[in-house]
Amino acid sequence: MNEHDKHIAELVTAELQFHLASAVRLASTRNVQPLDLPVEWTYGQHDVKYEEVALCPDQADYAACFLHRSATFLMAAAMKDAIRAVVPDAKTATDTAVRSAYQIARLIRNAFAHAPFAATWSIDPDCRDKVFAVPDIIALKTTGLHGNVFDWRHYGGPLALLRLCRFVRIEILKDEALPRKVAPIPRTVSYQIGDLVLTPRDGLPRDAVRLEVERLADGGIPLPGGYVVRPVGKD
Repeated sequence: MNEHDKHIAELVTAELQFHLASAVRLASTRNVQPLDLPVEWTYGQHDVKYEEVALCPDQADYAACFLHRSATFLMAAAMKDAIRAVVPDAKTATDTAVRSAYQIARLIRNAFAHAPFAATWSIDPDCRDKVFAVPDIIALKTTGLHGNVFDWRHYGGPLALLRLCRFVRIEILKDEALPRKVAPIPRTVSYQIGDLVLTPRDGLPRDAVRLEVERLADGGIPLPGGYVVRPVGKD
C-alpha cells in the first residue's frame, strides 16, 4: 500500500470508529449497551478478574461521552496528516476550501493534543481573527477562541467534522465514492438533535411521573440543555 492509499484507509478507519463511538454513546445513554467483560482476562504477563474492569451503567455513559470526543479528535488528526501528505504547504494552498479544511483539522487536533480530557483552543497568531470555511460543510471563526475551552458550537459539531472527513477523503485525496453497504435496520427507532435523543412511544410508560412545568409563551416546554419541545406546527 502506497502512502496515498494508506491515508485514505486511515480516514475510512477514523470515520468508522466515529460511527461506532456514536452507536456506543447512544446505547450507553439509553442503558441498552451491553457491559459484559471477561470473567477473567489474561494478556501477556497480566491477569485481571471481572470485578477489576467491570462497568456500572453510569460509568459507561460517562466514558462513552469521552470515547465519542476521542473519535472526533482522531478524525481531525487523520485529516491533518492526509492533507499534508498530498498538498505541499497546505497552510498556504491556493484553494481556499483545501486550506480551510487543513487549518480546521489542524486546530481541532491541537486543541486536544495537550489536554485530551479538557480540550482547549490553541490558535496560532497568524490564524487568529479569521474564518476558515468549507462551503456547506463546516466553518470555524477563530476570533476570541485562543485559550478558551473547546466547544462543538465553535465549529458546528461532530457531524460537521464527519462531513469534512469525507470531503478530505473524496475531494482532496480523490478516493472513489463507492455505494454504502446495506446496514442492519435499527432495533429501536430514535431521533437525535444534538445530544437530545427522542424515541417514539405508543403511549405513556406505566411509571411515568407527571411534572408541573411552566410553558413558554408559544406553548413550548423547556428541557434541560437548552432544548424546547413545541406543539406541532410551531418552529
